[in-house]
Amino acid sequence: MNSVPTHYQRVLSGMRPTGRLHLGHYHGVLQNWVKLQHEYECFFFVADWHALTTHYEHPGVIGESTLDLVIDWLAAGVNPGSATLFIQSRVPEHAELHLLLSMVTPLGWLERVPTYKDQQEKLKELDLSTYGFLGYPLLQSADILIYKAGLVPVGEDQVAHVELTREVARRFNHLYGREPDFAERAEAAAKKMGKKNAKLYHTLRKRFQEQGDAEALQVAHALLESQQNISLGDRERLFGYLDGSGKSILPEPQALLTPAAKMPGLDGQKMSKSYDNTITLRESAEAVEQKIRTMPTDPARVRRNDPGDPAKCPVWQFHEIYSDDKMREWVREGCTTAGIGCLDCKAPIVAAVQAELEPMRAMAAEYSADPAAVQAIITEGCEKARDEARETLEDVREAMGLGYR
Repeated sequence: MNSVPTHYQRVLSGMRPTGRLHLGHYHGVLQNWVKLQHEYECFFFVADWHALTTHYEHPGVIGESTLDLVIDWLAAGVNPGSATLFIQSRVPEHAELHLLLSMVTPLGWLERVPTYKDQQEKLKELDLSTYGFLGYPLLQSADILIYKAGLVPVGEDQVAHVELTREVARRFNHLYGREPDFAERAEAAAKKMGKKNAKLYHTLRKRFQEQGDAEALQVAHALLESQQNISLGDRERLFGYLDGSGKSILPEPQALLTPAAKMPGLDGQKMSKSYDNTITLRESAEAVEQKIRTMPTDPARVRRNDPGDPAKCPVWQFHEIYSDDKMREWVREGCTTAGIGCLDCKAPIVAAVQAELEPMRAMAAEYSADPAAVQAIITEGCEKARDEARETLEDVREAMGLGYR
């Protein structure tokens, strides 16, 4: 499989700006992002073009939500010093790569993506009979491939999108082969390491290729991993030059399965704006308490002294997330024997959610009061993302015979 070398993995993930983020987003995505940013080189983007595929008739919400989305990320612990944060539409290379990939992607590949018909069924109130909606999985592929991302964190329902990306990359590489003048580019990349390191690299390469010295290959890998002044593309070239495998123009990514989202809504269904059952990350303390205190409970508990069944109560689902074993046992015992009332059961959840949200509310308030600082973070991230995207697009253009401009 042609993939970005495992020793230098890059993660790519994005969110559509269609409103304030809630606890479902935090537990389902953001907590994972905060963890990944310390393990990989991460690129996180605001997918505003993707939002247009379903909200093209109401674009105002996209503009209003974009800055708020980034503020929520920062408040949740995503660190611009550890990850690159940017806006999709401010890196036009995404759109050009999408266009170029559309020239070689069979229509049937898009029509068979499982979420295509599923989303049309779920969003019947929207007119989704558009090219943009049909082609959004290919735009996702362009999002991934423009950064040569090795890992894409997704839930099981999105694995098909990553598989499509792999197929598109495979077809592109089959049609256009490996990178033109690969050896010359690899030699030029080696020079960027400096004379001493370049000489060591060539010595180790010769030992491996002429003598089969596996230890030399390991040392050479470590040497490349330590280089801070070469790009991902050059690093990949030098890895391929070591073992003679060359460099694929578009490496195939892999899906990084994320744990299934466990955050329920206030009514026991999945937390979603569509169900109006959310607690947003910036919900006021008063609103949080009111929402939890008025959550529905086991219908069998009509009176205070009626016993209940936690399995039939949405509040119990919150205890499964926020409470320890001792607290859950207290709730189970108190509910089934009517030893506690529903408000008694809800009190620990109120406290736990408040404790989780309070630092995020405070951080979000700081960033909201200084939008210029947020814009600076976004601008810096967009510039870095665009530098990376340009390098990939140059390779793609040249491979497709468009290098003459």
